[in-house]
Amino acid sequence: MIRKISFFIAILLIATNLPAQQENVPIDHDVYIFLKEMKVKNVIGPIHDDNPAMSRMEVRKFLEEIGAKINELSATEKKILKKYQNEFYDDKAGASNTFEIFRGDSTFSTDAGDLLSDKIKYTYANRTDGANAYLNILGRAVHGQNFSPFIDNSELFDIGFRFRGTLLDKLGYDFAFIKGGIKGSNGYAATIDPRLTYNFKYVENTENIGNYDFTEGYLRYYTELNKNMNLAVELGREKMSFGYGYSGKLILSADHPDFDFFKIDFKYGIFSFTSWQASTVGVFSRIRDSNYTKYIATNQGKLSFKNLFDLAIGESIIYSGRGLDLAYVNPFIFYKFVEMSLQDRDNAAAWIEMETHFIKNLEFQGTFFIDDDPFGNLSDLNNFINKTGYQLAMFWYTPFGISDLSFVAEYTRIRPYVYSHYNPEDTYTSWNQILGQSIGPNSDQIYTRLAYNFNEWIRAEIDYAHIRHGDNIYDAQGQLVFNAGGDPFVSHRDNVDPVDIKFLDGERINTDIYSIDLRFEPVRQLFFDFVYKETLRRDVIRDTSSDSGYGYLMMRFVL
Repeated sequence: MIRKISFFIAILLIATNLPAQQENVPIDHDVYIFLKEMKVKNVIGPIHDDNPAMSRMEVRKFLEEIGAKINELSATEKKILKKYQNEFYDDKAGASNTFEIFRGDSTFSTDAGDLLSDKIKYTYANRTDGANAYLNILGRAVHGQNFSPFIDNSELFDIGFRFRGTLLDKLGYDFAFIKGGIKGSNGYAATIDPRLTYNFKYVENTENIGNYDFTEGYLRYYTELNKNMNLAVELGREKMSFGYGYSGKLILSADHPDFDFFKIDFKYGIFSFTSWQASTVGVFSRIRDSNYTKYIATNQGKLSFKNLFDLAIGESIIYSGRGLDLAYVNPFIFYKFVEMSLQDRDNAAAWIEMETHFIKNLEFQGTFFIDDDPFGNLSDLNNFINKTGYQLAMFWYTPFGISDLSFVAEYTRIRPYVYSHYNPEDTYTSWNQILGQSIGPNSDQIYTRLAYNFNEWIRAEIDYAHIRHGDNIYDAQGQLVFNAGGDPFVSHRDNVDPVDIKFLDGERINTDIYSIDLRFEPVRQLFFDFVYKETLRRDVIRDTSSDSGYGYLMMRFVL
């Protein structure tokens, strides 16, 4: 009994004396996959995966919670836990588990032989009382080949750095920059890395070699106001995702340019509130005076009941043609009613989301998305004003008792004209990208994913998606003949387009997408990804079909 009491006291002391690393972990980091699986397994509680970015301190707390239930983990899960403990237990970093190239922290190894070890690696690190700094060099090389048909190949090479740390246990900072070049087919490169479609240097294409760059940076302040009450304030730029979803989120999918934003996250007990103001740009034009800035304001409140469910309600406004509007800076107000008082000229959206936690190894989630104001016509489901979408999904971990295996199934349905707006500058887009689900309006999708952790270094995923889309119909001269509401950049035209529009009307396009992704990390922070994707596209109206397949091998390092 005394031993048990001592153990729980030790756990409590660790949890209350954690090093406060306040910089965020990038949302594409693999640790989020592990935390998701542990949440569905009911090893840990809710992880707010609708607002996924976590600080290193928060990730550390979840890892501690997992470690306290280590007997519930499979052999592979225990190895994955150990792997992330080495990375996120900053106070336990030393020569036995951490290497740096240039001496900054006297406790870290500088033995060149550790470059090929499983130790955490930094180019430079320095830790003092009340301050720390970590520098990593980031590099990537990708070779992509179009197999069906066997034409076009591209190679991408990029190099950059990430500089991060925390000051006075409160202020986290992060600054990252990547610069890259393209060899081979410049146009095909965007198939390999879709981010290039909204990169200015790539799209502008005025230099003698295709090139691109990505940058992000922010300051994040965190404080605990009271017991069970905390506040985080962030100013800067990083990749954002918002809402539930696996193949793509209806609210904010992250498949779009990074925002410049100011964000507030507040949590008190079971209640959490998020508010952010962001800016981005519209569709690219080579006429500089035609380019413009658009603003996005978002509020969401959520209740999280442990071992039961999370329930969230949120809203957003997209506007342009003026500077930052103070009416939308106010987080304590309903945006839609404010938008009406400002003469109904902006693009409003609202949503309700739910995620369950009460069944071990099985989780359900759903999103209902409302674009503009359809409530006056909900009885007429075919009315174009009913710009709604919904998404239902399940995550099954260890199906049929198979450890380290996960299965995802998801259905998404988006009505015509969703994401569009009568003012083309206020569409639910950035550059040429939809901010939400990429299948777009007048579409639905069945999506499944099977993933397996072979061990802590190898993970495989197999994905399948069946998409139905009702496209707008154009004549041979490119003139719009029938507006089916299938393009977010083409809104409903009063007195031209029909008031009633059936779901999936227009030119029916059915698409099946098969993909496989194998990730291998033979040496810590050296990653290899092999990806292959096959797309089968059929035009039902014209009775034509086309197949395409491509793959790429990517090597990436963090040093």
